[in-house]
Amino acid sequence: MRTSQNDMERDEDAAPVEMLASLFEARGWEYEFVGDDEITGEVQGSWASYQVRGIWRREDHVLQLLCLPDIRIPDEKRAPMFEVLALVNEQMWLGHFDVWSNGMVLLYRHALMLGDEGLLSLAQAQAAVEAAVDECDRFYPAFQFILWGDKSPAEALASAMVDAAGEA
Repeated sequence: MRTSQNDMERDEDAAPVEMLASLFEARGWEYEFVGDDEITGEVQGSWASYQVRGIWRREDHVLQLLCLPDIRIPDEKRAPMFEVLALVNEQMWLGHFDVWSNGMVLLYRHALMLGDEGLLSLAQAQAAVEAAVDECDRFYPAFQFILWGDKSPAEALASAMVDAAGEA
């Protein structure tokens, strides 16, 4: 059973997939339900458009949040990409980057343990999605430096971590 928008306004917390749908709708992001326990949406980041997917594991009370920057790793770039992933993951506090072996697709993954009630607040949903998009944006240049710039993993990470002082 889907929760209506009016129900969401009355309740502070909701089922995780429903709360993500409310967040996506409020932000004007396209989304669709993949099933009762899964939702996928499209979020525009600074560097690319990301697919954000929420998968609810009811039996474990865990919401897995995936953010896919649509990067596929060609065979000849596997070793440097895995090396830069290890360097990138050392920099992270929440979640991690990974590669699905089926298709060699890069993704960010984070799991939220939601307790016995299995409810997600709007603030939690917003923070989790924003963190996923922010991390993808932060490290997207490092991945591109490996794939297209032929930089070493250390050079790619160092180049990506340079923050601009101000905006042009």
